[in-house]
Amino acid sequence: MSSLFPALSDELSDEPNGRVALRFGARSLTYGQLASATRALGERVRAAGRVAVWATPALETAVAVVAALEAGVAAVPLNPKSGEQELGHILSDSAPTVVLAAPEDELPLALRGLERVDVEVSGAVAELPAPSVTESPSPAPTDEDPAPTLTDEDPALVVYTSGTTGPPKGAVIPRRAIATTLDALADAWRWTGDDVLVHGLPLFHVHGLVLGILGPLRRGGSVRHLGRFSTEGVARELNGGATMLFGVPTMYHRIAQSLPEEPELAKALGRARLLVSGSAALPVHDHQRITAATGQRVIERYGMTETLMNTSVRADGEPRPGTVGVPLPGVELRLVEEDGSPITSYDSETVGEIQVRGPNLFTGYLNRPDATEAAFTADGWFRTGDMAVREADGYVRIVGRKATDLIKSGGYKIGAGEIENALLEHPGVREAAVTGEPDADLGERIVAWVVPADPQSPPSAEELADHVAGRLAPHKRPRVVHHLDALPRNDMGKIMKRALNRG
Repeated sequence: MSSLFPALSDELSDEPNGRVALRFGARSLTYGQLASATRALGERVRAAGRVAVWATPALETAVAVVAALEAGVAAVPLNPKSGEQELGHILSDSAPTVVLAAPEDELPLALRGLERVDVEVSGAVAELPAPSVTESPSPAPTDEDPAPTLTDEDPALVVYTSGTTGPPKGAVIPRRAIATTLDALADAWRWTGDDVLVHGLPLFHVHGLVLGILGPLRRGGSVRHLGRFSTEGVARELNGGATMLFGVPTMYHRIAQSLPEEPELAKALGRARLLVSGSAALPVHDHQRITAATGQRVIERYGMTETLMNTSVRADGEPRPGTVGVPLPGVELRLVEEDGSPITSYDSETVGEIQVRGPNLFTGYLNRPDATEAAFTADGWFRTGDMAVREADGYVRIVGRKATDLIKSGGYKIGAGEIENALLEHPGVREAAVTGEPDADLGERIVAWVVPADPQSPPSAEELADHVAGRLAPHKRPRVVHHLDALPRNDMGKIMKRALNRG
């Protein structure tokens, strides 16, 4: 397989200062500078079997991952907020020989037994010119030290998934999956080298790292990372020439709340070519507020660590709130009943588990052949654990996770997501989550967890039940309502429902 980043082979741009590839605050690297930095670092780690990357939201993280991929070495992104036990498990399981980090990073004790290689990008600032032709770049591989021969199936990343019933599992993502996913998104989103992406996502997840960093670099475009998300940063970058924004629902919720008081933000969003939300469902009312203020529609896509991206609303398609679009080129998607039989009717009502097949899939869980086997059907479909319905034209609408969001009540299969959206349409509800709990009569009863807009005057359980029944159906109304100050969320803004159910 050729380089994942063709633009890096052209070390010096035709432009006087080179095209900027990466920008984090005031620090940036042109493609020429990035090529030199990654080549030098790649030479130092080429013999490593696997490298850990201390994945802070910094320029060094992007350089480290690209260098590893160009050298043909699998990278293991580490969440700097990981606890001692989780970090110890990841290191023991993945067995990296080297850890890559920014020179100023202080690493936890668990990492100090590994060889440390500092990622050197000192002096890289926004106004730094590209190297001149008289400068000596890092030496290219010689016949005595040839560049590695890479294949589609060679591992590129090992990304650890959140463990719900045990420690995190390392999903081995091959180079093939990265290339095909990013090229499919380029087709769906009309993504080119002229695009400038802005985001503030963590770099130890697929969303922020693969889509948010590797995506622009594969296209030959630019990425501006905010370091820390803020509506001010979004407005500044979009008003300063950025064309695309990636975010998660919590970010877009903050944007929707800020729009009435921040006219520059509304103007900036109105200039964007594409606004993309992912990692969890964006509530319909946030869609509506953003569109009303900016004229722009946020499009959603659907993916997970093991599959990268599966579906998306296309840039030239209908941005239908509440859906995640249609399968990407090369991706096969089906819904199945509990017994595994395929659902053939696209009626917008029949709920089934999403299963996918295609070149976007991971190769397996590291050191876990049992878990890998359990994740796939006998005919090669990956069991996502996500529940959805399909509309007549193929659009997919996710209703929740099989383990936490599928509620079987009174003989009906009910997705928590649609009830949550209905609750969020109530003016007295600021945040909402829905779960099921055992019920002797119904099998399960629907439970709503609500953060009221006015804590001093929360909407009553009866009022919310009537509100949902009027919008959906009587059997979908919540039977129990809990009022909370806030919903528990993870780093990506996803609601941690297991924490709710533990009380």
